[in-house]
Amino acid sequence: MKKIRVGVFFGGRSTEHEVTIWSAKSIVANLDPNKYEILLVGIDKSGKFHFGKDEILKYIPKAEVLFTEDKFCKDFPCELNEHLSEYIDVAFPILHGYLGEDGAIQGFLKILNIPFVGPDILSSAACMDKEITKILLKVNGIPVADYITLRRPEIVQYEDVSKRLGNTVFVKPASSGSSVGVSKVRNESELQYAVDEAYRYCNKVLIERAVQGREIECAVIGNENPKTSDICGEIISTGDFYTYEAKYIDENGARLEIPADLSRDVEEKAKAVALRAYKTLNCEGMCRVDMFVVGNDVIVNEMNTIPGFVGGTSMYPLLLQKSGFSYPSLIDKLLELAMDRYKRDSELQTSK
Repeated sequence: MKKIRVGVFFGGRSTEHEVTIWSAKSIVANLDPNKYEILLVGIDKSGKFHFGKDEILKYIPKAEVLFTEDKFCKDFPCELNEHLSEYIDVAFPILHGYLGEDGAIQGFLKILNIPFVGPDILSSAACMDKEITKILLKVNGIPVADYITLRRPEIVQYEDVSKRLGNTVFVKPASSGSSVGVSKVRNESELQYAVDEAYRYCNKVLIERAVQGREIECAVIGNENPKTSDICGEIISTGDFYTYEAKYIDENGARLEIPADLSRDVEEKAKAVALRAYKTLNCEGMCRVDMFVVGNDVIVNEMNTIPGFVGGTSMYPLLLQKSGFSYPSLIDKLLELAMDRYKRDSELQTSK
């Protein structure tokens, strides 16, 4: 049987460049060599695409960890062009954050006529922009934290913020991931620093009410008939909040509780909210829905359309492994969903 050629896209220009390498490593390790051949597509920090081991390692030295197995396509393009579809049957873009989760790579792959894992252009863009996510969820009756939006060069005074949102708030770039540029604020000086810091990463900034609740996450998978993971997980941070360092650097920065210690009623409610949010944002393929649980109330925090895939530590694959998917079977399913959607959409009439 002819092997399926999987293009694994990693790296990129986002602040999560290194994280994508760790995620890609786990995906490569769990792709069955009897079913798949892998074409690694490395994107360096300037945005240039690279193919082949020598070329990739020249520009992305940390990608050395990806080349520990013999699963790779013998043929690969010399340059990025419209013929890329001749080398790839389906793409797995494991590009977290900027130009990865915001619809950019999805639009690129769609133009090249290559099926891809994860939500489409519009869903990716809507989920990446935290303000748009909140607007769409709120209009559909799904609770979100109260917030204020700033657009460069707008500023705001702490007194005005505290009157609307309380004395403690979070300031974050509207379109960024892994808590990059996020600050917890309790006074005027902290607010001005936090806004300046968030503007480093995005021209739009959200100031959110600090929700005093438990951080609960749920995995969702599927196209027309999506399903949640059987259980939810909980992030228990040992610091002020779940920072980038706590996620990826400080091994004692947080711990994951899988399953989360929730009552049956609250867990079912969280799963139902996650599924509603997934459908509201028109997601397909996959998404990790991050929520706060306050008593019996569930509040959606963020939607992650390309969640972390680091084996043994990333919540999305761990939740689905606890729900009956081995890591290799999860990758199989996501690739299958990508190709099913491509076939379905190819039957649509696009011209007279």
